[in-house]
Amino acid sequence: MSTETLEQQKEEVAIKPAEGLLSKRRKRLVTDPLNEDNPVTVQVLGICSALAVTVKIQPTLIMAIAVTFVIAASNLLISLMRNLIPNRIRIIVQLAVIATLVTLVSEVLKAYSYDMYKVLGAFVGLIITNCIVMGRLEAFAMGNKPYDSVLDGLGSGFGYAWIILTVAFFRELFGSGSIFDFKVFEAMHIDNFPTNGLMVDSIGAFMVLGILIWVQRSRTGYVEH
Repeated sequence: MSTETLEQQKEEVAIKPAEGLLSKRRKRLVTDPLNEDNPVTVQVLGICSALAVTVKIQPTLIMAIAVTFVIAASNLLISLMRNLIPNRIRIIVQLAVIATLVTLVSEVLKAYSYDMYKVLGAFVGLIITNCIVMGRLEAFAMGNKPYDSVLDGLGSGFGYAWIILTVAFFRELFGSGSIFDFKVFEAMHIDNFPTNGLMVDSIGAFMVLGILIWVQRSRTGYVEH
């Protein structure tokens, strides 16, 4: 290959435009987990907290924010350190990072929202074992750049959040007759609306989550293999 050809190739590489901060590929990192690659309804991860904390919308919202923060921040930190972590101890490092972030969330809740800290209790600590967090670190952050990893973490967090918030909406509405503790049916002058006790039990969460999975997979045509 001639010297001129090599120089021409170098110039082409040099003038290649950098990928935009919100390019089509990067947008898909955020939008795919909302629907086609949802961590709860498609990958069936994070089911435990989706069942446990969704009796009321308020604690569910706090849980969704906490999980989204932990996924995005741990993705960022592991991506920054990915070339420094020996492969044989990567799981230990990942768990240490997640545990540190979860402890931070727990302490912030205890300091600024003690009532919510008591409501969520051990479920905040169990974010450490949330399969979505570990899954994104192993599947994405260990092999991609920090910015992309943050977008991937935000996408997975948002995908998780809208599912558990939807479950909480129906459970609180039909289980307690309220939304954010506001008595909806009494405000509509329906004083004798019969609330359903199943909705405040984990069985109600299974039912709502199952219906969500059925509706979403029917729309997208996703089939489990």
